[in-house]
Amino acid sequence: MAKTVSAEAKTGWLLVAPPGLYTALLLAAPLATVLIYSVLTKVGGQVGLPFTLDNYTEVFTHPIYRAVMLRSLTVSLLVTATTVLLAYPIAYYVSFHVAPSKKSLWLFLITIPFWTSYIIRVSLWRTILGYDGIVDSMLMGVGLASEPVNILANGVTSIVITLSHAYAPFAVLPIFVSLEKVDRSLLEAGQDLGESKFMTFLRVTLPLSMPGVIAAVLIVFIPTVGDYVTPELIGGGKTPMIANLIEVEMLKKNNKAMGSAIAVAAMMIVALVSVVFVLWNRRFLGGRK
Repeated sequence: MAKTVSAEAKTGWLLVAPPGLYTALLLAAPLATVLIYSVLTKVGGQVGLPFTLDNYTEVFTHPIYRAVMLRSLTVSLLVTATTVLLAYPIAYYVSFHVAPSKKSLWLFLITIPFWTSYIIRVSLWRTILGYDGIVDSMLMGVGLASEPVNILANGVTSIVITLSHAYAPFAVLPIFVSLEKVDRSLLEAGQDLGESKFMTFLRVTLPLSMPGVIAAVLIVFIPTVGDYVTPELIGGGKTPMIANLIEVEMLKKNNKAMGSAIAVAAMMIVALVSVVFVLWNRRFLGGRK
């Protein structure tokens, strides 16, 4: 028996060894390099010894770094909230009100934005939100504005709108999967006991679908914090976020130590927020048992 278990263990290690090595080379090694660079000292145009934590001190105390960090978190939270609030009704409608034979078609239509390049989609929003663009023409056409509003000039607002559109399908799909797992008999039982449809939704459907909601939050929040393309194209570089700041430090200022420290600090903040949501998710999963 022991020999059989040992043989199975060896077979398992052999199976996971190639992807494990691949992960170590492509993920762990770059991350370790960034961590080491973040505690080095800039000497001229290079980085070297001694090790120091001054880079992290500057990241959290310098007003520019703190402002960009706060803006990135604010934009990401706004995008996450907007995306999830818009995605939930869509996922709910497809799950509860679309015939089973047509659900695949609806999911297919939801993924249509993925057919085009992300950069193309961002560039199209420049035309939609820009000066005398589609939004301005519509507002002036119906008399809601006497002159172009030029939403694009408001960097944060235009970035939130663009990112919310880009990540909408990522939020719809996990929420839909979670709603599909909701036992319909529980909803019928709630209404048989005298609950209204709205109260049944609040007390049964919403709590049971929260794992999907939290998954959608994480899927949207994590990548939008470090988004580089949208602030660069939509904001015109005038509303930088963390990724843009890292690019400036790494390439333009040739300060790899500070750029690495900013990247690690951002990862720590994202990890902390993610852990909070994961623990919250475990609470709902525990409630199902």
